[in-house]
Amino acid sequence: MSGGVDSSVAALLLQRQGHDLVGAYMKNWINEDNVIGECPWQQDIVDARAVCDRLGIEFRVVNLMAEYRERVVAYLLDGYARGLTPNPDIMCNREIKFGVFRTWAKSHGFGAVATGHYARRAENPDGTVALLEGTDRNKDQSYFLALLSQAQLADARFPVGDLAKPALRRIAREAGLPTADKKDSQGICFIGEVKMQDFLRTYVPDAPGPIRRAHDGLELGRHRGLHFYTLGQRRGIGVPSNTDHEAYVVVGKRAADNALLVAFDHPDAPGLFQNEVRVHSLSWVGTPLDGVQTLEGRVRYRDPRVALEFIPQGGGTALVKFREPQRGLASGQILAFYNGERLLGGGVYQ
Repeated sequence: MSGGVDSSVAALLLQRQGHDLVGAYMKNWINEDNVIGECPWQQDIVDARAVCDRLGIEFRVVNLMAEYRERVVAYLLDGYARGLTPNPDIMCNREIKFGVFRTWAKSHGFGAVATGHYARRAENPDGTVALLEGTDRNKDQSYFLALLSQAQLADARFPVGDLAKPALRRIAREAGLPTADKKDSQGICFIGEVKMQDFLRTYVPDAPGPIRRAHDGLELGRHRGLHFYTLGQRRGIGVPSNTDHEAYVVVGKRAADNALLVAFDHPDAPGLFQNEVRVHSLSWVGTPLDGVQTLEGRVRYRDPRVALEFIPQGGGTALVKFREPQRGLASGQILAFYNGERLLGGGVYQ
């Protein structure tokens, strides 16, 4: 239980279904390095405990700070330092919530881990488990579960996956849950309302370099470090628009001279749109795909599913060809694969 309304209602629904449950807060981060921004872990614990008191269930705080630093924060900082764009929320789900926390839960006699994710779990006839998008497409969070394994999903429960957010809040209010009107968190997974640039500035040293126009190499300015930028970014580059008010967009990062490459935000901007991409570290919810197939993919959270051709290359890699060009596919981010509303797995952009 994170202290938010989604996990609060998840606990309420499980209790109504007759399950024997305990509420647990994963203590992953306490802002001990004084990162700029709000890290409301103390209030979140207060809120989660208040919900458990309202439901009459036991509440525990599980300290996973060391594991979170090792498996999520280190991954995040290493990725940005190497010019990638990591996804800490997806890694937090795989390594922490359904990783070390799941292991802790099973070692303490619990049969499953339930969360407030907007996703649905379905039993297959052969006894395996499928993962489906949440019923509320505006809140669907299946993308963030793209790297879960079958074993992890088997032990997972998503009680709110069939609900729309307004209905969920109504249930919370009717039940008198103290988190019913608490706003949703928009920060880094279990770190809080911290801007990514502020977080990176604390841990990754600045590495200044030139901002160059991609088509002719003209230097337009200077940047503080390539890790502060991502492919497709328009705001905060530090280069003004031209006289026609055309904005520049990031189209690449060049390690050789530490250059940030920009171009005007046009469909023909070099490197901005891609018809195909290679992915590695493939992970499958069920049986791995071993042949050329036509699938759908979500290239980033909240983007609609798009048609693609999946071509395995061996060694946990694949070539993906999109039916329509896709914008701003940043190395290190996650491509989630779907068959309709069913999540199949995911891979990392090279």
